[in-house]
Amino acid sequence: MKNLTDITLFLLDMDGTVYLGDTLLPGAKEFINLLNARGVDYLFLTNNSSKHQGQYAEKLGKFGLNIGRDKIFTSGEATAIYIGKAKSEAKVYLVGTPALEDEFKAHGFTLTENNPDYAVLGFDTTLTYKKLWQLCDFVRAGVPYIATHPDFNCPIEGGFMPDIGAMIAFVEASTGRRPDMIVGKPYQPIIDAVVEKSGTPIEKICMVGDRLYTDIALGAAGITTVLVLSGEGQREDLPNAPHQPDYVMAHLAELVGAIN
Repeated sequence: MKNLTDITLFLLDMDGTVYLGDTLLPGAKEFINLLNARGVDYLFLTNNSSKHQGQYAEKLGKFGLNIGRDKIFTSGEATAIYIGKAKSEAKVYLVGTPALEDEFKAHGFTLTENNPDYAVLGFDTTLTYKKLWQLCDFVRAGVPYIATHPDFNCPIEGGFMPDIGAMIAFVEASTGRRPDMIVGKPYQPIIDAVVEKSGTPIEKICMVGDRLYTDIALGAAGITTVLVLSGEGQREDLPNAPHQPDYVMAHLAELVGAIN
């Protein structure tokens, strides 16, 4: 088993790991303070591409966590890095929120509704039928088609809201095509983007999260994984899970004890 004291970059899921709704989870502040004190790097890693880094930093700030924008890494940013490596000044048809549009513009892409190099589907809480219709037309025409992440539902206070996976299913039903690439957890491109952004080798990276099928499945990329039982995933889910965590802990407070 990999030694957690050898890790130089911790990737932290947010909802269910650091906080749950509007409640800070046990050990979250202590864990960040410990990493800061030791000079160990970390990134808050989220599949939610509907918000930008500043919005997440603001939410974490409400919990008393003074986190800079540079410590937030979204599947939207990872998708921009992925496309940028293939074509740095690509023209993109983007289905996304204004925050995701700003992310892509900041990476030097031109957003267009005419002859795009890529059609990108993000988690769009400003979605319209017109956007989906245009996306289907481009996908049907064979334009390279990328989705920021695969989640079917986004957890919210009191339940769920439909996420990008439901939109992927809509496009597939209309066009017969699934995305050529999905970037976010649990897929390899988001880890490649983390390595690109941080310069940290894979064997020095650890993902800490509460979802077996996204956070823990990232272990297939060669990173260490820690399942915390403070959110969705529970111990009884482990026997049937195709991807097993390297460590299982009740919450971040237990992880503090393990590396302190």
